[in-house]
Amino acid sequence: MFGARCLLRALRSCTSAPCPRPKPSARLSVRDALGARSTNGERVKVQGWIRSVRSQKEVLFLHINDGSSLESLQVVADSSFDSRELAFGSSVEVQGQLVKSPSKKQNVELKAEKIEIVGNCDAKAFPFKYKERHPLEYLRQYPHLRCRTNALGSILRIRSEATAAIHSFFKDSGFVHIHTPIITSNDCEGAGELFQVEPSSKIKVPEENFFNVPAFLTVSGQLHLEVMSGAFTQVFTFGPTFRAENSQSRRHLAEFYMVEAEISFVESLQDLMQVMEGLFKTATMMVLSNCTEDVELCHKFIAPGQKIRTYAKKQLFNWGVDLHTEHEKYLVKHCGNIPVFVINYPLALKPFYMRDNEDGPQHTVAAVDLLVPGVGELFGGSLREERYHFLEQRLARSGLTEAYQWYLDLRRFGSVPHGGFGMGFERYLQCILGIDNIKDVIPFPRFTHSCVL
Repeated sequence: MFGARCLLRALRSCTSAPCPRPKPSARLSVRDALGARSTNGERVKVQGWIRSVRSQKEVLFLHINDGSSLESLQVVADSSFDSRELAFGSSVEVQGQLVKSPSKKQNVELKAEKIEIVGNCDAKAFPFKYKERHPLEYLRQYPHLRCRTNALGSILRIRSEATAAIHSFFKDSGFVHIHTPIITSNDCEGAGELFQVEPSSKIKVPEENFFNVPAFLTVSGQLHLEVMSGAFTQVFTFGPTFRAENSQSRRHLAEFYMVEAEISFVESLQDLMQVMEGLFKTATMMVLSNCTEDVELCHKFIAPGQKIRTYAKKQLFNWGVDLHTEHEKYLVKHCGNIPVFVINYPLALKPFYMRDNEDGPQHTVAAVDLLVPGVGELFGGSLREERYHFLEQRLARSGLTEAYQWYLDLRRFGSVPHGGFGMGFERYLQCILGIDNIKDVIPFPRFTHSCVL
């Protein structure tokens, strides 16, 4: 294995200096080409897919897009380049000069000197048509092709930017990124809605488990983060989680992404809420700043004038009964359609790991949810029960002492007050974009009776 110094020397000695040869055309993304400051006829190469073709008597106009931006690059070519193969959806490589455009609609255009067709597209058979705005429900029928549309392209660029923004927030705040396991023997939520993991081939002794214990796809990385919070004061994870819920609703997926954090030496919900609020605000500001055109497209064409349901002002809330989606949305609307924190839930409704408030007959735990317009619950978090005897009693009442002996050990060896939260990433995207169906903010949605590709 390389030592650190040897590795650095090896990297420094590597060179990609080419042998003397004619200077090739610089390869640019469409986004970089559109943002080019100097247009002094530099020869460039752009690769992408044709979004539109317009042929005139002496001039051919193409619009090329490579997914790097919502806007396409206009290519101007001599009519001699015209071909039936230059059709909507075909992939091409264009070389030419990047020049200032006389049109007010764009700053630059590519004056083509060479157009190479990389892959043909049968425009008649292609399920998406040029200039036709297809509803998201229709696009969902083509999970292998829908990323080529403007709508899904914008959503996925926003998703990518939001991912980077979340990682940036945690890094700037001093958090350590932990890769929590996808395969686990724990059921963090206690709901029992788990996917069990078994090998596809027959094991020699069918009675035995591959891992010697039943194993499942994770529903949360929280308990593993709690392990890590005994060594690092601030940790987070961001990855896929799984729920075997028999639901095809607009709110549920079988596979989705969760952002989860755990913080040591936290003794109040207020401290936890400040981190939750900071994450939401910072990530959203970065997305709005870096994906302006994509967000505008979503708000203008996908979710114009997002509708907020109203609910009759009757007795919706009874103490000791959990909040449902309609209750959450009612609270948000009642508070002026802004994000709302709800704290201190009844102990009987929450899992064993939440801290007992010891508050008399109501008997609550230090739990917090952040409710947002159009979605309901976005964040869920709590202070964790760090006191050994309190936790031991709750595990005993639930019959979980043996299974969670390791969790009790965390309280025996250097326990500290701590807390954490989780945010559903797809619900976050629904919230900031106003998209009604969660299946439209993830590249490949998995849900009951559907696992295409």
